[in-house]
Amino acid sequence: MIIRSKAPLRLGLAGGGSDVSPYSDIYGGLVLNATINLHAHCTIEETKDQLISIHSFDTGHHQSYPTSRYLTIDGEASLIKGVYNRIVKDYHLQPLSFRITTYNDAPAGSGLGASSTMVVCIIKAFIEWLSLPLGDYEVSRLAYEIERKDLMLSGGKQDQYAAAFGGFNYMEFLQNDMVIVNPLKVKRWIIDELEASILLYFTGRSRASAAIIDEQRKNTQNHNMEAIEAMHRIKQSAIDTKLALLKGDVDALAEIIKEGWEQKKKMASHITNPMIQKAMDTARQAGAKAGKVSGAGGGGFIMFVVDPVRKKEVEMALREQGGFIMPFNFSDGGAHGWKIYETDNVNAY
Repeated sequence: MIIRSKAPLRLGLAGGGSDVSPYSDIYGGLVLNATINLHAHCTIEETKDQLISIHSFDTGHHQSYPTSRYLTIDGEASLIKGVYNRIVKDYHLQPLSFRITTYNDAPAGSGLGASSTMVVCIIKAFIEWLSLPLGDYEVSRLAYEIERKDLMLSGGKQDQYAAAFGGFNYMEFLQNDMVIVNPLKVKRWIIDELEASILLYFTGRSRASAAIIDEQRKNTQNHNMEAIEAMHRIKQSAIDTKLALLKGDVDALAEIIKEGWEQKKKMASHITNPMIQKAMDTARQAGAKAGKVSGAGGGGFIMFVVDPVRKKEVEMALREQGGFIMPFNFSDGGAHGWKIYETDNVNAY
């Protein structure tokens, strides 16, 4: 039997960073994000060779291990190993033999939540394979615990919930890791206008978000009031964005994103850099209304809001900077999996 799964990456529209502890634990966080038609992919193939064969194309890790109830976390394919270890432990399973293959549609370090989305995707494949009784909230929470607690990887909470639920979501992050996901029903013409007005530009440089997020956490722990006040305003921008989005007011959305980017830069020292600033200046001179780096910052994708009639001008200007434009559409569905039952070769004619 073959099991496949896919989970959508996300664009953070507002509030990103307020989902990171300890800020969310102390003040509560608000995030508005939306999934897009770029995905994490996972395939699990049952085998009988008493091996666990891992093929992670994002990390370039290809290795087989003797089947066991625990795979050592050694920095190689940690997401896959972390999910396997937790599934076997939580459900008291015997060692499994299988081949697992994973890859993402977007580059690693893109700022689109690729790592967390991959964890959700892998969990979804195991759910489909083993018929595990987990809903969207349980999948999201498990993915968060595997990344942040089991593997001790720095980051927030929004990506796991976006990948599991899909669509446009207004999320509340409360104490004790409680999360409330409020799906938004956005009219089709508004989604069309957003797709016409948003441009995704990859800077050509991936970034490691951990250092930026760790600095952000320290700023909260050390009561850095400039950083904390900036995060308060970023959180408020999620409320403002929800109103602008449901009304279809793209100009208001552009102003919110523009102000949010100015506040985001106060959160940590490496959120922006000369390369990012040059791309921002280039796009603005070509007609972009606003821009923000997706995810923690430092590189990856920049999301620009543009007048649709000037979109090609902005694209041409940015291409000269050495990155590339990523076409996309917003998507509705969250993570899902399916089975393929192998049959004998039979002449179907």
